[in-house]
Amino acid sequence: MGRAFEVRKASMAKTSIAKSKVYSKFGREIYMAAKNGEPSVEMNVELARIVEKAKSSQVPADIINRAIEKAKGLDDEHYDSLRYEGFGPNGSTLIVDTLTNNVNRTISEVRNCFTKTNNKLGVSGSVTFNYNQVGLLGFKAETTEDDILELLLMEDVDVVEVEIENDEVMIIVAYTDLHKAELAVKEALAVESFSVNEISMIPTDTVSLNADDQANFDKLMNMLEECDDVNNIYHNVE
Repeated sequence: MGRAFEVRKASMAKTSIAKSKVYSKFGREIYMAAKNGEPSVEMNVELARIVEKAKSSQVPADIINRAIEKAKGLDDEHYDSLRYEGFGPNGSTLIVDTLTNNVNRTISEVRNCFTKTNNKLGVSGSVTFNYNQVGLLGFKAETTEDDILELLLMEDVDVVEVEIENDEVMIIVAYTDLHKAELAVKEALAVESFSVNEISMIPTDTVSLNADDQANFDKLMNMLEECDDVNNIYHNVE
């Protein structure tokens, strides 16, 4: 199993989050994407991507529609996208992305997670230099890696990696080319839905943890995932 599937495996290994938090998370993301651009999935690429991801996470249509309709109104609610970087046990690192309407609350909650597990919150840039921002696209199709690579290169997509396992295709591309890759795959392979369609951060190197360090790391992850304002967590633990 190569890097593309390992990245996806790490993403899926997160602790399950309550449905109410998932709905709230996507509601905020959809609202901000619609507020910052056109409140239409046909005219707003970022909004379309988030809506499709929400649907794949079984977010009800009325929650999606309410968030878009809210963005069309005069509501001046604002959310800040903030990134925190930190250090876990034995050289492990974490990137914590948040979406919040109360910056003081969020930094307090995130810092508390690191402090209570005897880990350390870092400064901006202390961790991200060891990660690459990429686009991830996953779907089912009967094809080959060579055919996918040829298709994407013909569409001028900057491809990092292509892997296929049991007809599950996983592609890593430059994050700026994610939408271009999505359109190419939909048109050429008649793919209607994606198991993965997101911008992610992947580490340049990974670390392994012993049992005690892994328990500490898992506790830190669980605490962070319990924070309502936390959207995504990236790390370098195998």
